Amino acid sequence: MISLMESLRELYRIGHGPSSSHTMGPRAAAERFAADYPQAAAFRATLYGSLAATGRGHFTDRAIMDAFGANPVDIVWKPEELKPYHPNAMLLEAISKSATIIGERLVYSVGGGKVVVDGAEPPAAASAVYSRPSMADILSELERGGITFWEYVEEREGPTIWPFLEDVWHAMKAGVERGIENEGVLPGELRLPRKASAYYVKANGFRGSLKRRSMLFAYALATAEENAAGGVIVTAPTCGSCGVLPAVLYGLHKHYDFSEGKIIKALATAGLVGNLVKHNASISGAEVGCQGEVGTACAMAAAAAAQLFGGSPAQIEYAAEMGLEHHLGLTCDPIGGYVQIPCIERNAFAASRALDANTYALLSDGRHRISFDTIVETMKRTGKDLPSIYRETSAGGLAVTARCCG
Repeated sequence: MISLMESLRELYRIGHGPSSSHTMGPRAAAERFAADYPQAAAFRATLYGSLAATGRGHFTDRAIMDAFGANPVDIVWKPEELKPYHPNAMLLEAISKSATIIGERLVYSVGGGKVVVDGAEPPAAASAVYSRPSMADILSELERGGITFWEYVEEREGPTIWPFLEDVWHAMKAGVERGIENEGVLPGELRLPRKASAYYVKANGFRGSLKRRSMLFAYALATAEENAAGGVIVTAPTCGSCGVLPAVLYGLHKHYDFSEGKIIKALATAGLVGNLVKHNASISGAEVGCQGEVGTACAMAAAAAAQLFGGSPAQIEYAAEMGLEHHLGLTCDPIGGYVQIPCIERNAFAASRALDANTYALLSDGRHRISFDTIVETMKRTGKDLPSIYRETSAGGLAVTARCCG
């Protein structure tokens, strides 16, 4: 039996950074748990695996305490203990005035802000709207109907998807514009200075393609820095990779005069690409490394750009395939557990690479040997093969060799 793929409403989420899996997800889970146990005198949250290993740098504890409000909260960290379903696990407990446990819930934050409750029934089918959860099947559907990706999204989601995507675009645009203006040092022990504002000023002094490419870096840095500071961003597909797609779309809107209507249609296509990765593999850095986050974001942005520049469905698929393929094996090794180094720069370079994939695909006729579906499966297998030290635990890679920065 083929499982249905969820709505784009489950992929694009507007909320506070710095991490969809470590901040957004735990906050949402804690808020729901608190609402279910208003009689509790205190709460306890036990974090396991990756959620514990990098939780402090991702502000997981702050998000949970904020969700529980004025109630006393005990945070227990167990990075060495793994639960079977996903590396990002959290046990929530409600405690009475007599210090007895009156309720508990094991939850998994699986990426993109989504939370799965252990033992619960699958979510209602209302959010599962795509009956063809593979790129090959979707391309066949497009060819039979003579339609493109965004029209397929509208067929499956209905016309109400457009106001939703309009809100997503406005949130993305606002994030870029705030990030360009904001200056200073990002929160945390790294004391990393913001760069987007300075990059934007310098880029304004350039001309032509150099200006456009430099602006792209500024836009990506702007959103990624807003995320690192806990600002409001859109998961695209995650918080850690939230700067890629907004940078590409904002740049094309500003420098190539694409209308907001066309940008929103490109968002639909990008969301479909991200959904395919999420459904058939993973967008969680704790599960497959940064290839699942920044790699997927690059594929989404490449597909969006290819559509805006008039690419055929085959060329759009090719652009998405290259965007993900050339991030295969990318590890998740944030220094100090912060979504800052190397995360912020990766957003800027992935945005640039997305436009390169778009150009390469449009120069072709869209025919190529390795399909998008094959790359998604390859990414999934590669992620499973990565040692846990390279999957958002800050136990390997830059997080270890660059200790001087932490």
